[in-house]
Amino acid sequence: MRASTVQSAHFQTIPLSRIDLKDDTFRITTRTDIGDLLGSIQYDGLIRPPLLIKRRSAFIIVSGFRRIAACLKLEWKDITARVLIANVAALDCLRLAIAENSLQRSLNLIETSRCLRKLSLYIADTRDLAESASSLGLPDNPSIIDKIKGLSLLPWPIQSSILTDTISLTMAKELESMEADVAIAFVQLFEQLKIGLNKQREILTMVKEIGRRESLSSQAVMAEKRFIEIMGQRDLDRGQKSRQLRAYLRRRRYPRIAEAEKKFEFHHKNLNLGNGIKLIPPKEFEANLYGLNLTFTNLEQLKALQARLNRIIQLPDFKKIIE
Repeated sequence: MRASTVQSAHFQTIPLSRIDLKDDTFRITTRTDIGDLLGSIQYDGLIRPPLLIKRRSAFIIVSGFRRIAACLKLEWKDITARVLIANVAALDCLRLAIAENSLQRSLNLIETSRCLRKLSLYIADTRDLAESASSLGLPDNPSIIDKIKGLSLLPWPIQSSILTDTISLTMAKELESMEADVAIAFVQLFEQLKIGLNKQREILTMVKEIGRRESLSSQAVMAEKRFIEIMGQRDLDRGQKSRQLRAYLRRRRYPRIAEAEKKFEFHHKNLNLGNGIKLIPPKEFEANLYGLNLTFTNLEQLKALQARLNRIIQLPDFKKIIE
């Protein structure tokens, strides 16, 4: 993009009816709200006129989508705009659109993705793309570019969740490989629970594995009665729903471990260990290695615990746990 490109733009009064509002070729911003602009434009006018280019009989917006939407809301009939000469190349228009956004404010992740993806439509060479991105204040690392440029093609519910920090870039990349309706179902679940990446990944993994083991789709697993009951309990906060849901999925995914836990809890309760003695089961019940934790402050307490422990290990419930 040459400096003369934007300098060649001239001011012109344009009827709003001649602007193609559906053409998003050069749209960078993810914002559609215009409330913050209405008052300023109504009382002070367009301090920075939008940038347009004429294509056939209509004008295409290069920069100023929200400003033009605000003028329409105010029922203006025409606006003063900066109009580029008609033979300006599409890539140069795109670079102008990106520059007017990225060099004035910080772009969010989806806006950055839009910029990189749209640039890649005109610049196939990785090195040239990185160089062009760098000159516009965008990430210039090829691996980063490749990682984020596809985000703006994800279904909007997923993009929206990225913008609200409900899901991270890491989770977005995992969802990117799924069918759209499945990915959206997971995003909607994470929106409800407001949980971090590790718990999101735990739920996603267990749902997928349950589906594979039981020949069900992920959506079918999430549509089952108990799953819906947990998510629909109004007396539970998000944290409680998350814990119950993960426990339920874990029982479904690992029925043998769930059964071992249930058996342990039943017999453990019957032991009535009391204060000072804690029986620790094997992790995930994968081995037969138990632990005992004794808490005492003096020798007399330890002797009392020893006597109680000697009685406990003779109980049938203790033997059933160990065996």
